[in-house]
Amino acid sequence: MQPVSYVEGDATAPLGDGPRIIAHVCNDIGAWGRGIVRTISRRWPEPEREFRRWHAAGQADRPFRLGAVQLVPVAPDLWVANMVGQHGIVTERGLRTATGYDPAAGPPVRYEAIRECLTTLVTHATTHDASVHMPRIGCGLAGGDWAEVEPLIRTTLSEAGIPTTVYDLPASR
Repeated sequence: MQPVSYVEGDATAPLGDGPRIIAHVCNDIGAWGRGIVRTISRRWPEPEREFRRWHAAGQADRPFRLGAVQLVPVAPDLWVANMVGQHGIVTERGLRTATGYDPAAGPPVRYEAIRECLTTLVTHATTHDASVHMPRIGCGLAGGDWAEVEPLIRTTLSEAGIPTTVYDLPASR
């Protein structure tokens, strides 16, 4: 079992050498523009472009749905993993999904979808002999609880021996 490392820093500037995957959670309605994706889009246009294309048209081998992962190359030996682990987005009117608003709905995080994404990510990381780098996925705009997400990382990536680093932004940001 590979322990999860925690560092202060920016997940979009992953530490270390060799192949690396930056993992983050996306929503299932195709919205992009808040949270870590802002930094991703400032660094590389490909993940946003490919996410929007995937949402609009799907892919024959990987339909756009909760639990799906899209691996987007952004540099030699560096990929961004768009992981669909959030149902809708939170707005002032409540949870917005593809079918409308639900002011009484809970947070959009979907833990089982994140587990499925991480399980898929094990295959990608193993295939590319890559380490995985991420913020506290599912716990920002998705409204998740790290006490629920961290065990998902341990039972997927860690148990598969994938070196995984979780990044916390410095308090001054």
